[in-house]
Amino acid sequence: MATDPDSPRSRRAHPSSLAYRWAPVIAAAAVLLAVVVVGVVTSDGDDSSTPTTTINQVVTDSTNVPVTKLPLTQTYGRGAAGPEIKLIQDRLIELKFDPGVPDGAFGERTQQAVWAFEALVMGVPGDQLTGKVDAEMWSRMQDPITVAPRRASATPNHTEIYLPQQVLIVFRSDVPVLITHISSGDNQEWCEVVQISPGERGNEDGTEPIEKGVCGLSWTPGGVFKYYRMVVGRRESQLGGMYNPVYFNFGIAVHGAAEVPDFPASHGCIRIPMHISEYYQSLVAKGDQVFVFDGVKEPEEYGAQVPRFNWPDPSYTTTTSSTTTTTPPGPSTTLPVAPTTLPAPPTATTTTLAPG
Repeated sequence: MATDPDSPRSRRAHPSSLAYRWAPVIAAAAVLLAVVVVGVVTSDGDDSSTPTTTINQVVTDSTNVPVTKLPLTQTYGRGAAGPEIKLIQDRLIELKFDPGVPDGAFGERTQQAVWAFEALVMGVPGDQLTGKVDAEMWSRMQDPITVAPRRASATPNHTEIYLPQQVLIVFRSDVPVLITHISSGDNQEWCEVVQISPGERGNEDGTEPIEKGVCGLSWTPGGVFKYYRMVVGRRESQLGGMYNPVYFNFGIAVHGAAEVPDFPASHGCIRIPMHISEYYQSLVAKGDQVFVFDGVKEPEEYGAQVPRFNWPDPSYTTTTSSTTTTTPPGPSTTLPVAPTTLPAPPTATTTTLAPG
């Protein structure tokens, strides 16, 4: 797979001036490493009990190391450009959000990264996200903050998905390596004509794509799962089109999508921005745990909760039947009218007109 210019490998290098500018923040982070900062997960002492999330997940260093902050005099949103946007993008990258290439242009990718920061760090409800950076948010970005996992006792590498915040985090040894905005299932019933690629559910043994009319419930179940399958490239399934999917609950996968709005909009999968899906498979592995928090119960209370499987669309069956039984029209009994004027050929070489 070709290297994406927006992947961490191709955009992590920053000019020395940026390191100087963030020297106080880096110093604070170094002190923070000496302090054990983890989320506190409590239980009632029974090994079979369900952990309870009592975690201050976003932690600010409480040492007395001063942090010099740069001011922001106005609010910036999509369409803005300039050195201030470059600083915002660089800081988001340092915090493991991914605004794409830090080019100083506030585009869709930067907006999606800001959505994730708003929801996770600022605690903004999903229906109040702005996708804009004001002075208060910029000040918070410059704090020496770290994000702790809710499940520190998981597999060394694991993924946590927070449906109420529409945020996904990939952890390696309990340290975040990616924080991204997502779009999950919208809990609506739907009926569509879908294309299903070979190997996908409903076309497991096929060698060619097939078409089906199906109905389903756009639901992303909470629970504890494991990644079990990865496919490179574009796939079509009963849940829709996917790019570089990583499956963790039957046909439900984390995958790239062209549209990742600031609200749940998928058929149940976890949509992530396309530029992130270009390298996402390099961050995770088969067997890594996936914790899906739905805001209702703890994931362990559900276990590996099975999704609601699709069912045939009866309307599609009826339409297909009536279409395939239509009798084609018979041959015409009316002869075509010959033109009134014809050029005189030198000799009569044919006596039958070809069909039109």
